[in-house]
Amino acid sequence: KELMPLLKKENQYSKANNMDKETLIQVHNNVKPYIHETPVLTSELINEICDCHVYFKCENFQKMGAFKMRGAINAIQNLTSKQKENGVVTHSSGNFAQAISLASKYLNIKAYIVMPENAPQVKKDAVLNYQGIIVECKSNIKAREIEAERIVKNENATFIHPSNDDQVILGQSTSAKELLEKQSDLDIILTPVGGGGLLAGTALSAKYFSSNCEVIGAEPENVDDAYRSLKSGKIEYNKNTSTIADGLRTNLGDRNFPIILENVKKIIRVSEEEIINAMKLVWERMKMVIEPSSAVPLAALLKEKQNFKNKKVGIIISGGNVDLTNLPF
Repeated sequence: KELMPLLKKENQYSKANNMDKETLIQVHNNVKPYIHETPVLTSELINEICDCHVYFKCENFQKMGAFKMRGAINAIQNLTSKQKENGVVTHSSGNFAQAISLASKYLNIKAYIVMPENAPQVKKDAVLNYQGIIVECKSNIKAREIEAERIVKNENATFIHPSNDDQVILGQSTSAKELLEKQSDLDIILTPVGGGGLLAGTALSAKYFSSNCEVIGAEPENVDDAYRSLKSGKIEYNKNTSTIADGLRTNLGDRNFPIILENVKKIIRVSEEEIINAMKLVWERMKMVIEPSSAVPLAALLKEKQNFKNKKVGIIISGGNVDLTNLPF
């Protein structure tokens, strides 16, 4: 109770500043030395099943295995020299934890990572491998924030939110930018939505680098806060986090929500069974390791394929960090 709310901002839903086309181009140029330009792959079989043309932007091949490397490196690059000297802190169930750890290692700064005690061991091991300093907490948002606040206060470290941060959002926009550079005539881009950083960044890239590309979010039914937020016009929350898509259990924030509200018209919800089936399809037919969160957009496409018939659809495969000892099939 004595800790000040160091991590919180008032939810005024103010529009993010400095997110124009030229800024997105500059951000992409800045992060290029630290990221992979991941491939765009296709599958004739999946095209037949979906009755449309699908282009997979494979961020599972990104450094540290997920798109979040993009936002992490951009956020850290934009810190002051004093902030870099004191290090950074974030809270994450896995992928952003790894991303901040690796980005910090590249730039030779300390990274404190608050992780829920039930986070997959494969993700904890990766954080340690990237020299991140793990602080475990209970598996809820409040516990994460309390530990992160404590580190901010005690170590004077700078907090970087996994998704509700302008520089993180800008970094995440570069994945869709690359996809559109490879396939400029896309009708739709489908992306998973958890905290909202990737969806907001994708929406910005579609706005500036395409002529008529719609962005649609995909979300587990069990944690459908983004779907409900889009309907109500305010940030909604989940009462539980019961989904196999562990990367999508968090909620939207006041920095990414206005971008989503303005630029995203639809979010498709999918069941746990649909997520597992889509994940299995990619593993079996495309021979790619993807995590459950990555399968959510394909599950959405399969669920409503009549709405995508003959369209050119981009899907961002968000990551491939999966616990091989705990597969759902």
